[in-house]
Amino acid sequence: MLDKLNFPRPQMVRENWIDLNGEWDFCFDDANIGLKNSAFCRDGFFDRKINVPYAYQTQNSGLGLNENHPIVWYRRSLPMIKNSDSRYLLHFEAVDYKADIFIDGKHLYCHEGGSTPFAVDVTDAINLKSELVVRVEDYNRTNQPIGKQSWKKENFLCWYTRTTGIWQQVWLEEVGSTYLSDVRMTPDIDNASLNLDLFVQNAKPSTLVEGKVFFKGELITAFASSIKAGRARLAVDISSEEANFRLHFWSPADPNLYDIVFNIVEDGLVKDHVESYFGMRDICVKGNKVWLNNQEFYQKLVLDQGYWQDGGLTATPQQLLADLEKVKEMGFNGARKHQKIEDARYMYLCDVLGLVMWAEMPSFFEFSHMANENVTRELHGFVAKHFNHPSVIAYTLMNESWGINEVYRDKAQQAFVNGLYWLTKSLDPSRVIIGNDGWEQTIGDIITVHDYNSDPETLEASYKNLEQAANGSPSLTSLRHVFAKNYAYQNQPFMISEFGGVAFDTGTRLIDSSWGYGNRLNGQEAVLEKMASLCKAVYSIDGLCGFCYTQLSDVEQEVNGLLDHKHEYKFDPKVIRQMMSGDKETGFLFI
Repeated sequence: MLDKLNFPRPQMVRENWIDLNGEWDFCFDDANIGLKNSAFCRDGFFDRKINVPYAYQTQNSGLGLNENHPIVWYRRSLPMIKNSDSRYLLHFEAVDYKADIFIDGKHLYCHEGGSTPFAVDVTDAINLKSELVVRVEDYNRTNQPIGKQSWKKENFLCWYTRTTGIWQQVWLEEVGSTYLSDVRMTPDIDNASLNLDLFVQNAKPSTLVEGKVFFKGELITAFASSIKAGRARLAVDISSEEANFRLHFWSPADPNLYDIVFNIVEDGLVKDHVESYFGMRDICVKGNKVWLNNQEFYQKLVLDQGYWQDGGLTATPQQLLADLEKVKEMGFNGARKHQKIEDARYMYLCDVLGLVMWAEMPSFFEFSHMANENVTRELHGFVAKHFNHPSVIAYTLMNESWGINEVYRDKAQQAFVNGLYWLTKSLDPSRVIIGNDGWEQTIGDIITVHDYNSDPETLEASYKNLEQAANGSPSLTSLRHVFAKNYAYQNQPFMISEFGGVAFDTGTRLIDSSWGYGNRLNGQEAVLEKMASLCKAVYSIDGLCGFCYTQLSDVEQEVNGLLDHKHEYKFDPKVIRQMMSGDKETGFLFI
């Protein structure tokens, strides 16, 4: 199933596309002169090269400059063969923060938001050979969702090097004159069906959508539907006698995936052909438990910040695969992608490998109406990017009251979190939502606490009575209320969504100072003993629906990873796997 790994979006695969990553012309524009009298079109404006999609702050970009340049420009040619019966979409998976797109000197499009993908129909602007120019503006303002990027001059605490400009894939895609622009696939395991919501551009009254569903190459069913006002909605029966229980369910223990193909048909001709896949799984909350496919599910997650020593936020698909294979080998059944909207191939790999995933909106750091607008603008793209991935079981909208520092008492900030919660529910009611992860929560499907107490005995003792803990301040490290004022525990599932963070520096990055949580221990043996005792304490807490261990890899000044800065093991993975195995396994065992 890893055959789609090298496609930019494995859930929307078309045959004809051009990879635009690689060497581009590049320049800084600190004086902001590029737009004046079209200076960017003049010879000599671009004075250096950069390797896209790496930010100029990274070594892999070819520049590796720890400098602040808020305005940057990119340029490259667009070689192609133009088919008169096709449309051409220029895709940017992520550009931080404001991007203006030009073709042959003409402005076509502006996008704001540093982490969500966007596409531009460039069909009418391109010739057989055209010039693409991208202007990016990024002042790293605290009202932008910037995640873990430092808004100060230097890195500090758990905030890291800035990311400016293009940092995810760029590609050009050929589609039909009438084409499938979006599809939302929602599994319904209780009715053995897949609900499809399809959107088609340039559809005529005679346009149809036709499709087929396969499992491991065997045809399950076929379907067809007319299109009304550019949209088709239908439910497809996925049941099969070959499946043990009518369906091939997706789960970490058995990550079954169905293949699905879509054809947009007009007057008997296929105008657009798209290959995709889906998983039949359900995630929900019942009482104080989380249920996966109607079975109680204990989550064993690892915090994954998605930073690489030479690539910053940008990784190759092979690096993503290597990381997630290590996650499985160490005994986790999922990952919490922290403060980052990841490359679509990461979610694809979680789908294929059988790892559940928490997707998380990057935080802003100063509450205002502008921050509200900026977050809401990207929320739609955030949900859309994850919607069809069976591995994604939860959305985290805020983290540790970042950007809403007064949320404990401030009714406006509380309403903001609640508004994000309900807006996300309206976009995707099929998943679990965490409002403000860590403390000072308002509404949410799972109640979470971050607790970096390094003493196992007092850590366990803080949660002897979960209801009492939830309505108090159980973490001896944060000392924060679990709930904001006028909110209280309603018997939701309870989870320690950050703990551990034990430091162990193997010297893979030369820095002035490094840190982890708790007192620094001497030697690997002492570190492993501390980690094991903390994991045992968390497993001993009755009533939890899971945990998330901090963290997968070292990140810049943080050295509390299970992997080092090069994403190599610090410890024997078998030892870590033993720590992560507890008495919370459920389900039948067939030997």
